Amino acid sequence: MQMTFASFTEIVSRCKRNTKYQQLSTQHRLSCAPRQPHQPALPQPAVELNHYKPILMPVDHYENFPVASILLPAHLRPAVEAIYAFARSADDIADEGDAQPAERLAQLENYSQQLTQLSNNPALAATAPPMFQRLSQVMQDYALPWQPLHDLLSAFKQDVVTTRYASFADVLDYCRRSANPVGCLMLHLYGKADENNLRASDDICSALQIINFWQDIAIDWQKQRVYLPQEDLLRFGVSEEMIARQDCNSAFQAMLQFQVARSKAMMLRGAPLALRLPGRIGWELRLVVQGGLQILQKIEQAHYDIFRKRPKLGAFDWFCILWRAMWMR
Repeated sequence: MQMTFASFTEIVSRCKRNTKYQQLSTQHRLSCAPRQPHQPALPQPAVELNHYKPILMPVDHYENFPVASILLPAHLRPAVEAIYAFARSADDIADEGDAQPAERLAQLENYSQQLTQLSNNPALAATAPPMFQRLSQVMQDYALPWQPLHDLLSAFKQDVVTTRYASFADVLDYCRRSANPVGCLMLHLYGKADENNLRASDDICSALQIINFWQDIAIDWQKQRVYLPQEDLLRFGVSEEMIARQDCNSAFQAMLQFQVARSKAMMLRGAPLALRLPGRIGWELRLVVQGGLQILQKIEQAHYDIFRKRPKLGAFDWFCILWRAMWMR
């Protein structure tokens, strides 16, 4: 699965999905902290996490957006790392290894219970595993809302059991929980989480998640996942057999052209947020927006043949992204 919004946004939908994160920090082992007398203990994770690799961005395969850690203010990095460690470990439970679906869901439910108990009684953090201790401290220090973390877990659970989406509305609902929470938390960390900013952030995060879906149609097919709405496949006469054959015929091209245009409109709708936000977060967001738009442009330039020309950002692309970010109006 993947999650979204640069910096921390190398966290989703996505941008989600397995080995897509760039290591920017040290390894950390999750073990149980010494229990203090007379304090109830939180349920321990059903899986031991050997490491985490903090600070990133969205639009899965995050190599597309490696600039986030440079622009993220130093004082926010520990907070982002703590949230990322949680999100990445939960994502790994959903996607990695050979566990059965029931086991994955049980482990994710364990995480949900720990979040609920920590939000209701922060004192329980003293008996929690180190990852949850750090997370709880960050949530308290920055007065962050807990619901976005629950939303992420909901999306991870969905990854375990859902491989097809009937409508675009269903895809957006997934993005609401897999990608948008990242932008929400980032805005809260920066103290900029008003209604208008959150709405624009949702557009950007969902667009990034969806762009990743179109970028990785072939990769997702190998995982037996299809994020293209079934209603659109039917409308344009595209079958899953075409995807399996990697058949970029006129029907597939027309269908993906429609998806690219829809994603671009969503990204442009949220783009003014990058101009409203000051300082580093504004510049970071400009690069994220332009990076997503550049991926869409490369899909168009490949005549929508993402099977043989999966879009990936190179040095020249980053020059274009930086130039366009500087001149955003």
